[in-house]
Amino acid sequence: MIPSRPRIRPLSFALATLFASASVLADDLVLQRVLVEGSRMSQLGIADSANAGTVGQKELAARTAYRPGEMLEAMPGLIASQHSGEGKANQFYLRGFNLDHGTDLATWVDGMPVNQRSHAHGQGWTDVNFLIPELVGRLDYRKGPYSARDGDFASAGSAEISYANRLVKDVASATLGQDGFRRAMLAGSPELAGGTLLYALELMDNDGPWTRPDDYRKRNGLLRYSRGYTNNGWSVTAMAYRGTWNATDQIPLRAVEDGSLGRFDAIDDSDGGSARRYSLSGIWRQTGAESSSKLSAYVIRNQLDLFSNFTYFMNDPVNGDQFAQPDRRVTSGLDATQTWHLHRGETMASDLTVGARLQNDNIYNGLYDTRARQRLSTTREDHVVETSGGLFIESATRWNKAVRTMMGVRADRYRFDVESDLAANTGRAHDTQLSPSFSLILAPFASTEFYLNYGHGFHSNDARGTVAAIDPATLYPLERAPGLVRSRGMELGLRTEAIPKMQTAVSLYRLDFDSELTYIGDAGMTEAGDASRRTGIEFSHYWRPLKWLALDFDAAYARARSRNGDRIPGAVEGVGQLALTVDKLGPWSGALRLRYFGPRPLIEDNSVRSQGSATLNGRVGYKIGKDLQLELEAFNLANRRDSAIDYYYASQLAGELSPRDDIHFHPIEPRSFRLTLTKTW
Repeated sequence: MIPSRPRIRPLSFALATLFASASVLADDLVLQRVLVEGSRMSQLGIADSANAGTVGQKELAARTAYRPGEMLEAMPGLIASQHSGEGKANQFYLRGFNLDHGTDLATWVDGMPVNQRSHAHGQGWTDVNFLIPELVGRLDYRKGPYSARDGDFASAGSAEISYANRLVKDVASATLGQDGFRRAMLAGSPELAGGTLLYALELMDNDGPWTRPDDYRKRNGLLRYSRGYTNNGWSVTAMAYRGTWNATDQIPLRAVEDGSLGRFDAIDDSDGGSARRYSLSGIWRQTGAESSSKLSAYVIRNQLDLFSNFTYFMNDPVNGDQFAQPDRRVTSGLDATQTWHLHRGETMASDLTVGARLQNDNIYNGLYDTRARQRLSTTREDHVVETSGGLFIESATRWNKAVRTMMGVRADRYRFDVESDLAANTGRAHDTQLSPSFSLILAPFASTEFYLNYGHGFHSNDARGTVAAIDPATLYPLERAPGLVRSRGMELGLRTEAIPKMQTAVSLYRLDFDSELTYIGDAGMTEAGDASRRTGIEFSHYWRPLKWLALDFDAAYARARSRNGDRIPGAVEGVGQLALTVDKLGPWSGALRLRYFGPRPLIEDNSVRSQGSATLNGRVGYKIGKDLQLELEAFNLANRRDSAIDYYYASQLAGELSPRDDIHFHPIEPRSFRLTLTKTW
């Protein structure tokens, strides 16, 4: 049952390369932010809440990330985890939510939505494995439904990742690590025909510590042509990503405790998947003294084949419970905003912004019973066309030096068209929502701001749940779900830089949802829940006592309850991060980051809880020369045997006579190291 250890296969990485010098341009506004020296960018006078911020390229590069999804942990209070193979979308936790694979965390990359609606496996599926960290210019984040610009999935938070149009220097890197990790990356931005051609190629292999290797194979590329600058110019971008992997899904604790299963073993060795993503997008911006305009459009082709087995032999003692969830979709969209800059007197100024967002998803997905990735039977097949349109107007006004406001309203309309293999689950539905928001910012002191925020948001439910009348697995009748579920949030916050070289933010929030209705992809049905409420407090602190030393600390605690008083399974409670970063210490640089992921209720009555986990990651970099650097990254330095994720449900192993309720967990990876050589020119 236990496969042999992987054979070491050479990776034909083509770093043909370290080409001759190319001219470097640093006039792009993204790069101007990247090149700012000293402390983290101040948000005083910019942010409209205590929980909004921008993380620049230098700060992102200083972080030690085991996987691309952990880049989003630069948003204070957010945890990115994994319960399967590395190619699968991450699990996310934020503000009292188990966000599953991205529900209620709106994620954008260069103007394109990452969340996938009405997905075969999870609503709002967010797969960021196509990210190339070296290209990221900045990460902008917000938490809570306090901006009319944000729409679907943004109630807990939103993150927008922007790639730079130009690199400060062309770059090539090669990484070798334990557990079969190999990565090569090449990127450059030469001038071409009056503009800039940005190119990047990433190749990565990773087996992981698993008894049956992950065998994750990533091939990733980007090509962009741009003219002008970030706020006055245009760009056209093509991206392509392909990943394949095996999966070591969560395993039952009882099997590890009785010695029949090792921590890094799997029960169904044929679990795994493959993903492809291809996109073509364009952005045009024009900025003047009186107004600014932005227009973006995109077409994205996503394909996923996913094979999972979470209950083992509970439903089929002979063939096992593996199921397949293929998803094929083309997502197209258009976003437009127009802002007028209005000035009244010496101290009063206002920005009035109107915007529109159109999106269409043409989706084919299904749910099948399989064995060793071979189809045995069909539970359901669906063709979904989901179309949405949103309009918003937002006014940001500086009344005087001490008072600012932001007022907005957003209107969204969704149309769901489902053609199912079961006639009773075929139909059309639509839903609309009006979402107002208001923020008051008081700045009685030059270095301190107070925030009051209130707003409405929403997340869309799976289109299939809005029309389904019958559970395709049991043929029992179903209650149809609303298309859009409203959220209401309010928050009090404080941000101060009163102490030199320190930035501190604290916020107290409440977020209500009309229902926890979600589509349960593993079962192929919609599951209804009660209305919910989350309250919490967040703290973020950054200190740069010396030019070469920075410390940052953030912590968050949330209380999540259904309105009937029950706990919400998997809802995150306490999290925290403590980091120390060293740079400009001669040729040396480095960082240490301690991450705490607190215990969580695993069932409604709180009688079963997960254990907390703590991981310590670090890196040390040394500049061999002006354009050559060697970096050593270390993960789980304390070699803790914690869980990356925990669930509680019933499963049945081979040889067991009946199902058993148990904790099922996915372990964090043991201590490992990666060595990277980077050349710039």
